[in-house]
Amino acid sequence: MSSLLTNSSAMTALQTLTMTNKNLATTQNRISTGLRINDAADNAAYWSIATTMRSDNKALSTVQDSLGLGAATLDTTFTALNESVNILDEIKTKVLAAQGQTPANRAKIQEDITQLQSQLQTYANSAVTSSGDNWLARDTLAQDIQPDIVGSFTRDSQGNTRIEKITVDLTDVVLIERSTAGSATGQNGLFTRDLLVAGSSENGAAGTGTTIQTAANTALGAGTADLSRLAAGTGATVTILNLDITGLDESANDNAVLEGLGNLIDKQIAALTDAATTIGSAKKRVDSQMDFISALSDSYSRGIGQLVDADMNAESTRLQALQTQQQLGIQALSIANQGSQNILSLFR
Repeated sequence: MSSLLTNSSAMTALQTLTMTNKNLATTQNRISTGLRINDAADNAAYWSIATTMRSDNKALSTVQDSLGLGAATLDTTFTALNESVNILDEIKTKVLAAQGQTPANRAKIQEDITQLQSQLQTYANSAVTSSGDNWLARDTLAQDIQPDIVGSFTRDSQGNTRIEKITVDLTDVVLIERSTAGSATGQNGLFTRDLLVAGSSENGAAGTGTTIQTAANTALGAGTADLSRLAAGTGATVTILNLDITGLDESANDNAVLEGLGNLIDKQIAALTDAATTIGSAKKRVDSQMDFISALSDSYSRGIGQLVDADMNAESTRLQALQTQQQLGIQALSIANQGSQNILSLFR
């Protein structure tokens, strides 16, 4: 039946064309943005998951920056420790070489030792990172003795987030502590601690409660008078940084003291090596974590892409098909609209 008031063919053609235009607009939007899911209206579940993953990926990027700063701090600290081992080894060699030397020669040897001591101080004080921190020279040993490096960002199944940290224990790493507050045996730090602390003996002599024994098997370092023979100035402690051998003579007793000092310095070298090992292990862990975070960030990006990215090959093919459907829809609507003109010809 032909009707002037109701053109069913035109209505059908218009509905088809409208749907085609809508699909065409969706495809064009995907091609222009590269996204299959651009907002929550496209797919609420996938959009929510992808948004959370993007947020976590940004957090991982921040973690990478923190790990980079931590790695730089560890590199600086490790370099200073490694160089200090060589300097301390030279000091030990010169102390041992001073045995049997005249006071004049020992004074010359002490000049070299003094320069090496200054170099040790320079290494420790110069180990300042880009953040302004120094792990080797502290005002007090209690000053952030276990600093943390941000290592990872995690989210559990309930959606709770947590920052994972890498803790570096500096208890046996600090070289210089400038304050003696709270210290029962003097300053802490490998270079500022008292070498004559009670507890053991050196050079093979029987121990009597102090660290250096004389050739006569008596303790040296029990009184300030003895200490003043081994340290520059009149300090009450003998440390790596103020050790001075010019007060010792050529006697067998003082040669034994030099041997004991050499053994003490050797122990400090072992302690310094352990400190470098601690920092080296932390450095390796941070480097490994940086690689892991980089791989994890890439996997997040791939996961987001799987959820929301548009398949450009499929969208290109779909675009051509929809453009063809649009042209056919326009043609069909044009044919349907000509129906009323055909009715008019019946009345001519």
